[in-house]
Amino acid sequence: MKSLKSFGKLRRPKIFMLRRVVGGSMSPKLRPGQLLFATPLFKRLKPGQVIIFQHQGKEKIKRIERLEQDKLFVIGDNLSISTDSRHFGWLAPQDVVARVVWPKLAK
Repeated sequence: MKSLKSFGKLRRPKIFMLRRVVGGSMSPKLRPGQLLFATPLFKRLKPGQVIIFQHQGKEKIKRIERLEQDKLFVIGDNLSISTDSRHFGWLAPQDVVARVVWPKLAK
């Protein structure tokens, strides 16, 4: 009798991501050390939403301020210490890793 070969574990698509906030650029809404849930499954992005994106090899968390011609302008809630689109410019939508779903963060 032949045995079935194992091809490794099947990978399920990620529905949620758990991240810990580092730094104070999103204070007071998100505090350093706070946990948050995000999802890489989203249809549309809009101003006011908080996203996780890749920039210079790091994941960063910021709020979408504006959307223009398929580009995103993001800012931190704590403008005095945030490094954001005011410094590094507009983001491409493909830089977005996930949209934060918890905690709910009204602007």
